[in-house]
Amino acid sequence: MKQNFHVKKGDQVEVIAGNHKGAIGKVLQILPKKSQALVEGVRIIKKHMKKSQDRQKGAIVEREGPIHISNLKVIEKAEKTKAA
Repeated sequence: MKQNFHVKKGDQVEVIAGNHKGAIGKVLQILPKKSQALVEGVRIIKKHMKKSQDRQKGAIVEREGPIHISNLKVIEKAEKTKAA
């Protein structure tokens, strides 16, 4: 069964609860199974990457961590562009 959330990919949102309260960003991705979203520039986490052919040395990559959807408030809806 598909869930409907009040936030969608591309919406401008504000974090209203938790450690990142007051932060504003754009929704990059929705994770429906966990009811979480990735918000641009909010909850940056560091991920340690192993050596590989792409990275001769290991690396520490910074990326967004998930935030529960109930802690987000929509500021501006994403504009839907319909092809004519």
